[in-house]
Amino acid sequence: MGEGMTSTTANVSSDQFAIRRTTLMNTLSNGAIILTAGHDTPRNNDVDHEFRQLSDFWYFTGFDEPDAVALIRPNSENQYILFVNPYDPRFEIWVGHRAGTDGAVSNFGADLAYPVEELAEKLPDLLSEVADLQYSIGSDSIVDPMISKLVSQRRSGSQRGGPPLLNVTDPQSAIDQMRLIKSELEIESLQNAIDITGRGFESAMRSTNPGSYEYQVQAEMEVNFRRMGSPRNGYPSIVASGGNACILHYIKNRARLNDGDLLLIDAGAEIDFYTADITRTWPVNGKFSPEQRAVYQIVLDAQANAFDAIIPGAGFDKPHMAALRTLVQGLKDLKVLDGSVDGLIEEQAYRPYYMHGTSHWLGLDVHDSGPYRNADRATELQSGMVFTIEPGLYFGTQATESPSHLKGIGIRIEDDVLVTNTGHKVLSSSIPSEIDDIENLVGKGF
Repeated sequence: MGEGMTSTTANVSSDQFAIRRTTLMNTLSNGAIILTAGHDTPRNNDVDHEFRQLSDFWYFTGFDEPDAVALIRPNSENQYILFVNPYDPRFEIWVGHRAGTDGAVSNFGADLAYPVEELAEKLPDLLSEVADLQYSIGSDSIVDPMISKLVSQRRSGSQRGGPPLLNVTDPQSAIDQMRLIKSELEIESLQNAIDITGRGFESAMRSTNPGSYEYQVQAEMEVNFRRMGSPRNGYPSIVASGGNACILHYIKNRARLNDGDLLLIDAGAEIDFYTADITRTWPVNGKFSPEQRAVYQIVLDAQANAFDAIIPGAGFDKPHMAALRTLVQGLKDLKVLDGSVDGLIEEQAYRPYYMHGTSHWLGLDVHDSGPYRNADRATELQSGMVFTIEPGLYFGTQATESPSHLKGIGIRIEDDVLVTNTGHKVLSSSIPSEIDDIENLVGKGF
């Protein structure tokens, strides 16, 4: 592995998966949990889309093959059982090695492993003494009918004195709460993904010039992701120039970069299954116009005020409200809105220009697991939580009352933040976002 390269499994160990399974098992009494892996998805003819394991399944197993099922039984001799695709040397010729049942035990910590084709046969016996089953109904079209059949069988059996299956409940809430607080190893993986993403963004800025195309800048960015050890993106890159920047999930990335336009890129490299999520906006020609500069500074100030609101014990909504007040005041300063800040927020008069939230959880998924509210209160921030701060202003076709000199401007600035014991840490602070720093990079080459 060359200098600067990073292993894609640097922070993965069997111990952390075992600890997570134990934590999950502690939520049970006389029960069991079934977790399902993802499946290959056809793209066309005999070609599948690239397989990426479902995050929940990987979080507890570290097993990155399709079709697997994990059965966790805390009060049994064999507490952790994996059902996997069997090893087949003929299959290996076409798509590569599979762990098989032996590998599931020796390499992935299973107490027992069976071919997944035997799941329907073995599941009734393995769950025969279980009173409470945790399984997310609707999560897998193959396993769902097996669970329904099992419930029916146990109902009939209980009439003849057999032990009843009392409850089938969804473990998602417990899983979400676990994933919400990141361990030191998870934070290291996130930081690695963010640092790699930063390198890609710098390359994208340097390679931006009028006349090139969105996908060409995307290529300059993503080749650095791969060179630095990221096997894939955490989500499809948004590379949006001109009015495309006002389309929040624009991923066509085919337009020509025009002199005088802005370029917004929202992208994240993935490492150890953890993804960064960064957005930067910069002028295609390397120089913000006065109008672009004014809007950009408002968004940057909104982000800074949101950062200031991040402390343990604060509600998840506090950074959003801090950013929103700054954006609304900025819209007043630009003569786009008129009225009091409080009144404009209450009326949601800002919605044509700022239509999304300021934050979302970040981790194994770009919109990671975890509740934003508990009952009628915003989730309280705690040390170990990681989330985004991404204010923006958009003067696209939806903003019909935009002044003519602002039309087509779309700006978002997004960073990834860790809540600490005393406040917060901006994990992506090294990625340039100040106006002067950006202008000193854009189009300068390498």
